[in-house]
Amino acid sequence: MVDISGSLARQSWLVAAVCLVADLGTFLILGPPLTRWDALVVVALAVVADLALAASARLSWLVACGHAALAVLAPLLLCACTGGVRVPNSAGILVAGYRAGAWLRTPRALLTLAVMFAGLTASYLLGGGRNAHDWRLLTANLLTSVALPWLVGRYTTARRAYVAELEKQEERKRRNEREAVERAVADERSAIARDLHDVISHHVSAIGLHAGAARMGLPESGGATVHRSLTAVESASRSAMVDLRRLLDLLHGQEAGPGRRQPGLDNLDELLDGMRGAGLAVRLTTEGKPSAVPGSLDIALYRIAQEALTNALRHGEHGQVELVLTYRRTEVALTVTNPASATARHEERAHLGLSGIRQRVALFGGTATYGMLPDGAHWQVRVAFGIEPAGGQE
Repeated sequence: MVDISGSLARQSWLVAAVCLVADLGTFLILGPPLTRWDALVVVALAVVADLALAASARLSWLVACGHAALAVLAPLLLCACTGGVRVPNSAGILVAGYRAGAWLRTPRALLTLAVMFAGLTASYLLGGGRNAHDWRLLTANLLTSVALPWLVGRYTTARRAYVAELEKQEERKRRNEREAVERAVADERSAIARDLHDVISHHVSAIGLHAGAARMGLPESGGATVHRSLTAVESASRSAMVDLRRLLDLLHGQEAGPGRRQPGLDNLDELLDGMRGAGLAVRLTTEGKPSAVPGSLDIALYRIAQEALTNALRHGEHGQVELVLTYRRTEVALTVTNPASATARHEERAHLGLSGIRQRVALFGGTATYGMLPDGAHWQVRVAFGIEPAGGQE
């Protein structure tokens, strides 16, 4: 990061040094010789006055008044002669006037301007020469040496404040536009959440209620298969409502509370129990040493397993479904293999959930493969994702 305060301090000292060189050079060329004590005093005072230009901006009024006082003191010490006495700090007066106009508040800036006008006027009158006898030349010199630097300082400060205000307005405008977009998105999400709640949750709840009523209305001698299917429908509808509530919380921008987080790999057993209740024979095998995966990827793997098992339930043949979760040092993979139905053997489009699986995998930069196995009797879905190795090192 650039040290702004240090840079400004160095520039202030550079300005003071340039003024000192200019004033001393001019005085040594056109002024009296330094063999005189009064000339040495004037030079010493000019050095102090010019170096004071590097002082804090709060002291701008004091520095400007000091330069005005030196302009009056110089002709008094040097005993004005008919040829006139040059102001020994002409460059310093210009910078002091600019600083007074730029850094001081209006009342103090105007008072400092008046002091400088009075000091320079007295200096020209005491010094003699053309400035003391021609009011037009005196006025021009005062305007050039005092009024103009002071006005430039005021203009610079006003322009800087104007630009800063424009930048603030532009920043407020961008912030307001960003907040408006965020509000619009939040409103849209809330509208979607309301629609989901009013439409989907109503129908899902109705499915669960009707399934429960049908199960309870079956005679004791009713088939075990029907009881099991209706129980699976109830369980699936309850699970769907839980997931729907989680999604509604996300759409409303609410944090999921305890027990309402998105399901992950830790919930695979619950998912498999539900699938078994629906009549799907499924077995989970874990290979390798389980390792932590990012939360979003954990959810994605659960959703992919859910979709693959749902496809197996809808489109597969009766038989054992194998779900294999493989952990490697830099990879985690999920494989679902199920007996393929006759429809799936001839038309892969029967697996409509594959598009969602591809999208989830692409979001995390993973790989997805699916299709019939060489034996022609099984369908397999396999996804793999790269993960950071333990300790963060390859």
